[in-house]
Amino acid sequence: MKVLWLFAHPDHRSLSGALKTEGLRTLDAHGHRHEVSDLYAMKWNPIVDADDYAHDPDDRLRIGDASERAYTEGRLSPDIRAEQEKLAWADTLVVQFPLWWYGMPALLKGWFDRVFVKGFAFGLTDPVTGRPRRYGDGKLAGKRAMVVVTAGARATTLGPRGVNGDLNDLLFPLQHGTLWYTGMSVVPPLLIPGADRATGEDYERAATRLRERLRTLPTTEPLPFRHQNTGDYDDELLLQPHLATAHQGPAAHYTAPPTPAHAEPS
Repeated sequence: MKVLWLFAHPDHRSLSGALKTEGLRTLDAHGHRHEVSDLYAMKWNPIVDADDYAHDPDDRLRIGDASERAYTEGRLSPDIRAEQEKLAWADTLVVQFPLWWYGMPALLKGWFDRVFVKGFAFGLTDPVTGRPRRYGDGKLAGKRAMVVVTAGARATTLGPRGVNGDLNDLLFPLQHGTLWYTGMSVVPPLLIPGADRATGEDYERAATRLRERLRTLPTTEPLPFRHQNTGDYDDELLLQPHLATAHQGPAAHYTAPPTPAHAEPS
């Protein structure tokens, strides 16, 4: 594999930091190559503005148009281009972060906001049907992705009956709306629960699970998201009525129920 490890935690002495180190060591041990984007260490700028696109500040900034033009004309800011080059090189993306307020840290959200511009991450159109190519058929098709998330909560609270909601539902905007949208195959996430109370034994169990998930990452079955352009959705991109009867919300957009992330041994 050629892996881009995207990491967002402010302290390398944390459980997250230790797991990142172990993960990179595991990739090396199995002969895989990797690049790292450690966003806090890089002091990554998460804010989208006109400077990203060499845009005239006197003109109204329409983000979609300006970013696409800047990408096409080679005028994106150097920090964005550098991250796009890493992702273009990689065949696998590992996204690692702590779960803060049911989502990713703002710094990481800003990475996707600035790097995943039209033309680079999306924007293809089927020449026959005229339909946009996305949700399994986008610019980044052929790559796979895995989310590694640490959480202070207990594992069961992030399952289907847990008070915090199922982890796959919490990650739906990232796994389905960002990674799958751009064409990446997304394997089930790795949840490391109880992160703020972890003991040495807890770390060893978490490291063992991470090593195994990385070892099997090339062959792991991805989450069974529905493709946009294979008949499950109509021309208005609504799920076909006969498919929408059994489930509502995120569950409707899987062809089969995903395995709950908390079902892995903790």
